Amino acid sequence: MTFMEDCKFIFDFNKVKKGNNMKKALVCGAGGFIGARMVRRLKSEGFWVKGVDLKYPPYHETEADDFMIGDLRDPYVCRQALDQRFDEVYQFAADMGGAGFVFVGDNDYDIMHNSAMINLNVLEACRLRNTKRIFYSSSACMYPEFNQMDPENPNLSEDSAYPAQPDSDYGWEKLFSERLYFAAARNKGLEVRVARYHNIFGDEGSWFDGREKAPAAFCRKIAMANDGDEIEMWGDGKQTRSFLYVDECIEATIRLTRSDWAGPVNIGSDEMVSINQLAQMIMDISGKNVSIKHISGPLGVRGRNSDNRLYEEKLDWRVSQPLIDGLNKTYPWVLNQVKTYGKDIGK
Repeated sequence: MTFMEDCKFIFDFNKVKKGNNMKKALVCGAGGFIGARMVRRLKSEGFWVKGVDLKYPPYHETEADDFMIGDLRDPYVCRQALDQRFDEVYQFAADMGGAGFVFVGDNDYDIMHNSAMINLNVLEACRLRNTKRIFYSSSACMYPEFNQMDPENPNLSEDSAYPAQPDSDYGWEKLFSERLYFAAARNKGLEVRVARYHNIFGDEGSWFDGREKAPAAFCRKIAMANDGDEIEMWGDGKQTRSFLYVDECIEATIRLTRSDWAGPVNIGSDEMVSINQLAQMIMDISGKNVSIKHISGPLGVRGRNSDNRLYEEKLDWRVSQPLIDGLNKTYPWVLNQVKTYGKDIGK
């Protein structure tokens, strides 16, 4: 071997060695809205990332190093996905959607069965692979309905979860799976981190398929309307919510996953608005003046707002972007989708 060949061998060996020391992460649900965003963030940090989902991200090429199409309800697929030991596992995969999917009653069995099977299988595969750190995305929907009847003063502190009375089977499944993950931490030695997400929204998320959340739904309705048109809204619009832009969610999730805090924690915004106010904010961004027709429809609880005191205390971080900033990013993206796909999708 010549001197130059010897140098090249050493250089290539060091590259491989460095690559072998690269941190690795698995993102379950990597074809979905939050999962695809997490893949992007982890890649920007230098991780080697594997994604698994039933589908690829719908609006861009996956940025994962390896992407596996597979159904995580199948335990064999879960074992294939966890084909090595990962430094971090993020479990976002679930059967979920907005009020038009969760609260109509027709999807309750699928929601509970599919999501529970995914969590049972993913967690068992992590145990068998001796994966230490796993993040699970729970939801504010697991909080008791009776604490969310006053739209001006909902109680969603982490210690208010019991006595349990979620307002939907989606919420009951989230509560069950939380308990499953914490049981795995107690009995099987897994390092589990659980966040209760509060209405995560943003560009590249569902916006027309019946699974969209309120911000995307009103961005679509207003984008498709002409100035002076009328759009529909379920309920009187006085119900309150808080909405967190997806990149803020990713930042909070990573901080939690890598922290020493092992209890459940809210991840959301504490900027509470009525749905009427939300629609008006989007109208202001669009420059359109449309009227609202209030109609009956699935509503969920009357009031919901993220209580962020525990997160701020334990992780020393708070949400940095107001709602309007996220809407200013989301509306132009939805408008472009409407222009691209036309008015065939319905309002």
